[in-house]
Amino acid sequence: MRWNDWAEFWVMGGYALYVWGSVGATVLLMLIEVWVAKRQHLQTLSMLQSNHPSSTHQGS
Repeated sequence: MRWNDWAEFWVMGGYALYVWGSVGATVLLMLIEVWVAKRQHLQTLSMLQSNHPSSTHQGS
């Protein structure tokens, strides 16, 4: 598909709502995925640190 100017590109031949809506939903979901993964990673690190014996305690 060829566009004569940027306005035609952004309108996408009348399908802009579907195209840009899909792009927006995809980007939003990918950002949420990164946020959830980072939050879970930090929770896991916190859990591991709280369950791990102190590294300053040496037996002897």
